[in-house]
Amino acid sequence: MLVGMTEDKQQSQKVSAPLVRLTDAAVAKLKSMMVKEGKEGFGLRVGVVAGGCAGMSYDLRFQKNPYDNDIVFAQGDLQIFVNPESAPFLKNVEINYVDTLKESGFQYKNPNASGSCGCGASFS
Repeated sequence: MLVGMTEDKQQSQKVSAPLVRLTDAAVAKLKSMMVKEGKEGFGLRVGVVAGGCAGMSYDLRFQKNPYDNDIVFAQGDLQIFVNPESAPFLKNVEINYVDTLKESGFQYKNPNASGSCGCGASFS
């Protein structure tokens, strides 16, 4: 999923249809965390890493700029960066943030997952 490739450097691809959708609650929490951590204006890297009790885990972190081969899209004024290796696992994933008496944190709805752990932080 790369656009504008040159012989010696791949460039980020900007896409209009997001791979991942963040709920309003997730965006609000991320914006609040950016302010608290002094990372206003940073983008959100969304990825998948090996690990967790179900085999794969979600990875969220703030990052100033995308890598050269990232898929880049925006939700509102929040830039989102996804590496091409994680893209197939993240297609149509919805990320929500909940904060109740019972639980607090980011939740993932992944239509590509064949299974997940009890806490919802990892999948297979």
